[in-house]
Amino acid sequence: MNLLLDTHTFLWALGEPERLSTAAAAAIRNPNNAVYVSAVSSVEISIKSALGKMDAPLDLEDEVELRGFSHLPFHFKHGALLRALPPHHQDPFDRMLIAQATEERLTIVTHDAKFELYSIPILWT
Repeated sequence: MNLLLDTHTFLWALGEPERLSTAAAAAIRNPNNAVYVSAVSSVEISIKSALGKMDAPLDLEDEVELRGFSHLPFHFKHGALLRALPPHHQDPFDRMLIAQATEERLTIVTHDAKFELYSIPILWT
């Protein structure tokens, strides 16, 4: 299975793994699964950290690599897909992750119920 971690899922995997469901934690740890963290999450974390809305490690890129996750860049094809997405979710970061999951055929690991309104596979946290 190819997984894309929603931003909160990535942060939970780093610092609060007990918040993950048993299924999500097992899937993330499974060496047969590819686990991706989007550049979009890096931007979201950086912006919200700078605004004082969250605490997060400064070395996110290192954390991705330390845990054996893979980087997922945001490409023009992901941006183009945003136009076609129905406006079920207003958060621009989440919409970008949905576009990436759709385009790359990834299962998104999330706790956000609004993701269910899109035609993407979901693994609940």
